[in-house]
Formats: sequence, structure tokens, C-alpha cells
Amino acid sequence: MSDAHRGYPHLRVEGTPRERGRQYGEQARDRIARSRYAYEQIFAHTAGWDWQRVTEEGLRFRQPIAQFNGDYLDEMQGLAEGSGLPLADILAINVRTEIMYAAKARQALAVAKPCAVDPALPRPGECSALAALPERVTDGHVLIAQNWDWRLHAYETVVVLEVRQDSKPNFVTVVEAGLLAKSGMNSAGIGLVVNSLVTAQDRGEPGVPFHILIRAVLDSTTVTDALAVLQSARRSSSANFLIASAEGIALDIEAAPGDFSRLSVLLPTDGLLLHTNHMLAPPPGVRDLSLWSAPDSAVRLARARVVLGQNAQLSPESLMAMLSDHADHPFGICAHADKRAPLLDRGATVASIVMDLDERRLWLADGQPCRTPYRQLDYGQFLAEQGGLGAAPVRG
Repeated sequence: MSDAHRGYPHLRVEGTPRERGRQYGEQARDRIARSRYAYEQIFAHTAGWDWQRVTEEGLRFRQPIAQFNGDYLDEMQGLAEGSGLPLADILAINVRTEIMYAAKARQALAVAKPCAVDPALPRPGECSALAALPERVTDGHVLIAQNWDWRLHAYETVVVLEVRQDSKPNFVTVVEAGLLAKSGMNSAGIGLVVNSLVTAQDRGEPGVPFHILIRAVLDSTTVTDALAVLQSARRSSSANFLIASAEGIALDIEAAPGDFSRLSVLLPTDGLLLHTNHMLAPPPGVRDLSLWSAPDSAVRLARARVVLGQNAQLSPESLMAMLSDHADHPFGICAHADKRAPLLDRGATVASIVMDLDERRLWLADGQPCRTPYRQLDYGQFLAEQGGLGAAPVRG
């Protein structure tokens, strides 16, 4: 895939974990440096921590990551070498969720106290995600899609990362430079979109970070494996994982920090799964703070249900139209920056993604879909290769 196009750059890597990380770091060096600089500012703003404190915090996660899967730590070591940054900086980028959302939880729990955070202050929106199963799709395929809403610096840090692996599925992910993975699909026909969540249990304690778990899902060959890997270790932060398969299966997994008992699973209704940034079925003992953190989440979910409900049969184009919706502007499904918010708190849709898991095809708007046309990326050949795992299953 050539970089000679308008939009986010494409990177392709292969080899051992360390070699892949080094190639990634070399190709995305400038964008990783921009990401590191942006998070230095954001962590100071949201958590009140200087960069030395942030990197010290990130290093606490080194051992849990190594115990979970040493290949991921090797890959981050390669990223550090390729980008010219210390490993501690790469770790800090990959635990950004744990740092930022622990700070949000502290703020939410402090609201009732005198001189606490003003609950009326506007806060940035987050992501809208969905999967549509064959009975709701015009050509009988499985579609999975997301608007990825994040801080404004991400326009300068997003890349399309294409990863060839020897013994695990190849995968494609639209990701912020320096992270191991974000939303994407793999050669086993697994697709993943995600939402951030925040609960009272988010304290930033060392465990397996959100973005490492994302990578582990994209390394999975079945939906069952993906669910099992999310239960296999102590998670450090809350998050939502919407997972679908080309075989016509979809699960939504709401996860809080902790072990397997802090998960809940939602199933499709009428061939659809929708999720935004609050829990719909909190696991036992979990206090969800997400609607305080992202009050637009409920509105976006309600609006998505209305728009998609107007179509008995869906297509990539109808999903793109929904993802471009501006109801409740600027907090719509297609999010725009709220100019009332401090600059470092402003968020917007930085990428819009629709994936056809049967065809291994991806449509990407490199920014807000209302302003940026979707471009079609055909990964049929790249994702037909599955390392040493053989061909991906096909629905009968």
C-alpha cells in the first residue's frame, strides 16, 4: 500500500516482534514524536503529572505486559529503537487510557465535594460503534464500523498499520502512532471496534492495559478465543470491545478493571449491535461513571438506533450515512470540537471506519466523514494470508 495518497499514511511491517516494532517506529518516527509531545501536555492537564511521573507510571505496567505476552513488550522495545524514544515513553503512550481514565474517575467521584470539578463543564465525546449481521445487510455480509473520536492532535498521529505475522493472523488497524493496535480486522475474519468507559474501579493500578488487550483480540482466530483472552489476565482499565466474525457472530463485551468476573456480554438484537461510551449491563459490583464522563453517549446511542432503524436492510453506504449524522451537534455521531471546552479537552471524529469482514474490505474517512470522503481499501489478498494458520473459515 503506497503512501502516495491523500490521507493517513500506511505502514506495513513483518518479521519477528522486535523487527516489526523497529520497522513501525522507523516509518512513523515523526508521528510517534508528535504523539509523545501531545500526551506530555494532556497528562499534565488531566492528571497533573509531569512527564517523568508519567513514564514512572508507565514502567509499572512493564511486568504485567511481559507476563501476559512477552512478544508485545518485545514489539514495544522495537518501537522504541525505531522511533529513537526510550521504552518508557512508548509504554506511557500505550497506557494513556489507564492514566487518563483513572483521572476522570477521580474527578467524577469528587463532584459532590465542595470546590470540586464543575459537572456542567463540557467534556469531549468519544466513539460510536456497531456491527450488522447477515440478516440485516443487503448482500448478507458482516459489517462492523466505528467513528473514532479523540483529541485533536490525533489528526497528526493516526496511521493505517498493516501487520504480517508468521504464526498469528495478519491484521490491519487504524491506530494512533506508537500504539500496538486500535480498531481493525484480521485474516481470520475477526473485526474489532472499541469504546472507552470509566467506572469507579478505574484507579490506574498495574495490569494488562486496554491497548494491549486490543492487540490480543486482533491476534485471535475465533470470537471464543477473543473472549477468553479478555478474561485471561487482570485488566487495568474499563473498556468496551465489540467483536464480530465473518462467520456471522458478534459479541459486545463490557469490561471493568479486574478478572473474568468483571465482564458482561451483550448479544445482537434484530441483527444489530450498537455501543457508545456507557455501560448497558454493568458487571456485578461495578459503578459506571461513563455518562458523567461522556454525557453525549446516551444521545448518540439513541440517534444511531433511530437512523439505522429507518433501513430494513443495511449497506456500507447506509452505515457511512449514519456515521456522518450531526444531530445534537457538536456532540453528534460525527463529532465536532466544542469550542466552549479548554483546547486540550476538545475532541472530534478523527477517523470513520467501515469494514466488510467477508470481503476483507475497509472504507476509511481520514477525519470527519462529513468533510472527508471515504476511500475504499481492499485487503482481500493481504488478509487472505494467515501466517502459518491456514485459510480463514468461510460461512456456508
